[in-house]
Amino acid sequence: MSELRIEKVWKEYGDQIVLEDVSLTVDSRAFVALVGPSGCGKSTFLRMLLGQEQPTRGNILLDGVALPSEPGADRGVVFQRYSVFPHLTVLGNVLLGKELTASRYKARLFGAARRSAIEEARQLIAEVGLTGAEDKYPAQLSGGMQQRLALAQALIMRPKVLLLDEPFGALDPGIRAEIHTLMKRLWHETQMTVVMVTHDMREAFTLATRVVAFERRRDRPEEKERYGATITKDIAIWPPRIAGAASIFSPDRDGPVASLGHRRDDLAPLGDI
Repeated sequence: MSELRIEKVWKEYGDQIVLEDVSLTVDSRAFVALVGPSGCGKSTFLRMLLGQEQPTRGNILLDGVALPSEPGADRGVVFQRYSVFPHLTVLGNVLLGKELTASRYKARLFGAARRSAIEEARQLIAEVGLTGAEDKYPAQLSGGMQQRLALAQALIMRPKVLLLDEPFGALDPGIRAEIHTLMKRLWHETQMTVVMVTHDMREAFTLATRVVAFERRRDRPEEKERYGATITKDIAIWPPRIAGAASIFSPDRDGPVASLGHRRDDLAPLGDI
């Protein structure tokens, strides 16, 4: 299970109110897109779900338990700027979460535990379409490949909740469409709940099961600091999308996604070089 429940949450910085009276229930395995104008608190809300920020008032619960006050392995995150370590290879980046969890100070696994972790990391690298790039460094990868790496890095700990903060905004349309296909497949195949911030309405309605809009009801200059943003619209996608199940209305659009084979940002096969 991975249900999120947000109960009457407020977020204030000094005298400035960023979010006010936000209540939302995100069902287990849902895919929720958060939309709204810049500066309305979407990323702040996402940081509270991650544990980087704490609500001024209200509660955030994960499976009925208060969310810990710091980030944890049960919540993965992918940012717009590729959050990968430039000094580590693709395999090293994906493996790091396992190593830090097992050996907090040395960040190193040994023996059977290391072999098992490497096998799991390689399987995940293959799932996101980076087979053959395990020994490359981020600087040697295209933008789309780096974002696939960031996804693998976030998924290695099998989080209950995956948080996406405009993760595809910097990609060109062709690569973004391929990452959307990958994201759909991962959502169908895993047990995680996804919460994504985006400014792209088409992206929101293409991927999500629900689109939630944040907005300031009072936005005059003299009111901006005294009134925060809140949820103004909560739109369920129709026909409904259900993780792991094909839609009876449009299975080709919303069903589990099969591999599309070689992608435009993959490494070229040896025969093509």
